[in-house]
Amino acid sequence: MCIRDSTTSEQLERHIMVVWVDNEAGVLARVSGLFSGRGYNIESLTVAQVDEEKNISRITIATNGTNSVIEQIKAQLLKLIPVYKVASFPVDDKSIFRELALIKVIADKKNLEKAKEICNSYKAQYLDTTSTSFIVEFHSTRREIDSFIKELKPYGIATVSYTHLRAHET
Repeated sequence: MCIRDSTTSEQLERHIMVVWVDNEAGVLARVSGLFSGRGYNIESLTVAQVDEEKNISRITIATNGTNSVIEQIKAQLLKLIPVYKVASFPVDDKSIFRELALIKVIADKKNLEKAKEICNSYKAQYLDTTSTSFIVEFHSTRREIDSFIKELKPYGIATVSYTHLRAHET
């Protein structure tokens, strides 16, 4: 999705940035501090250790910006000492992105049944169920996950967690 930046003629685009860093205390604070200190928004953020032997983690950040802003963010990230590599992927028709959402619903019996009907129609996977709640995971595009959440919302969503998965470039 592209939106024009009112201060320039460039378009704002959604990007997924991947940053490989040392897995040590304070690194995430420095990376997120770089974004907040310069007024860049982080839409979502995920961190995972990817190499236990070398003690390296991968930080995946969804953000919006013009191409020049994204390049500036990349350059500033590379100046941070624990950063090894930075990659940026525009969310466009050339890349396939999948997301994972974990959703917890807490409701009375009637609303739980309605929520389960919605989950079944979307083929969400149940991770946990009780008499008053359930947790499902749902893999899909951002648009479909947003639609799923919108349908579930009236029936008692308690929490939602997202992650971004980049499949490949077409």
